[in-house]
Amino acid sequence: MSYTEKFAETRNNLRALRKAVPDTFAGFVSLEKAASADGALSLKQKELIALGISVALRCEDCIISHAGACHRAGVTREELAEALGTAIQMSGGPGLMYAGKALAAYDEIAAG
Repeated sequence: MSYTEKFAETRNNLRALRKAVPDTFAGFVSLEKAASADGALSLKQKELIALGISVALRCEDCIISHAGACHRAGVTREELAEALGTAIQMSGGPGLMYAGKALAAYDEIAAG
């Protein structure tokens, strides 16, 4: 299954969850919007941070989501790779494996 297909599956799962717990889901969306708003850090910087945390926590669905968000925010492959290097530093061997997935997801999304 491609990363694009995995992302579509994740979105379908989230749609079902939103219907099951609409208030909780709306609260999370509100939190996400507030945390993503430009401030001292840009959306681009915040998405790189979110991707690094996703790698460190080994959440493949989060990695795919934030790899796409990084691409939409204008993150270059070089910027992404550097952020992944920091994620690897902070998470060791498992981070190395998930950073590879993050780079592959970004490359697939960027290729369109």
